[in-house]
Amino acid sequence: MGLKEGKKATIGIFDSGVGGLSVWRELVKILPYNNFIYFSDSAYCPYGPRPQEEIIERACKITDFLISQGADIIVVACNTATAAAIEALREKYTLSFVGMEPAVKPAALHSKTGVIGVLATKGTFKGKLYSRTLQKFASDLRVVEQVGYGLVELVEAGKTSEEDTSKILGQYILPMIALGADHIVLGCTHYPFLRDEIQKIAGDNVIIVDPAPAVARHTFELLSEKNLIGKEQTDSLHQTVFYSTGNIENLVRMARRIQQSLPDECFKEKLI
Repeated sequence: MGLKEGKKATIGIFDSGVGGLSVWRELVKILPYNNFIYFSDSAYCPYGPRPQEEIIERACKITDFLISQGADIIVVACNTATAAAIEALREKYTLSFVGMEPAVKPAALHSKTGVIGVLATKGTFKGKLYSRTLQKFASDLRVVEQVGYGLVELVEAGKTSEEDTSKILGQYILPMIALGADHIVLGCTHYPFLRDEIQKIAGDNVIIVDPAPAVARHTFELLSEKNLIGKEQTDSLHQTVFYSTGNIENLVRMARRIQQSLPDECFKEKLI
């Protein structure tokens, strides 16, 4: 099932939890008249420590559900799921998929010190896509890699600015700065919710690179090619339906940080 030209596309988005809301936030800015289905697989969060086979299985089940709900294109708003499953998804389905690109390229191109930091999950670091991107764009740079142990869980709990969160971030970020990193790449969609705290620790001279805006632009370009962009004159503002396999309250809380007016009825529990 490919994209059919000339209609208003419904965009499916999924993540292991609430992190993909950082991508949804950018998508609704650039596609305000398209509708969205957001799926949080929080019963299985975090994906990082899980084996690739399990992540592929979850990604296929979620994709089947999103298609059943009318999704025309799916954004895999999870770096770990992209690394583990996007090739399998593209082989199995004719639907278009947009994945998370490790944003090493812009950091590498603009670094003045020749040192960049990458904060990501273990699953992302192990992925072929990350390795290829590193070889292509950062082979002559020093790349300081740090697994963000515990950060996904903190974001899932809504603890984005607590003192304990800052202490953990300090342990991850300060060594990068000490080695001369002038860019820090956020390699997990949960981490943009920690951006303010990361910036405080890193200082104003360090650029924090969030890949979500670029992913939103790529999605826009794919839909634009097929004339699937909602139009202001003929379409109402976007509606999003949110599903969670776990604690729906976490999803409600984080989504309403972005858009306060979201009604209760747009949040649903779904066990798959």
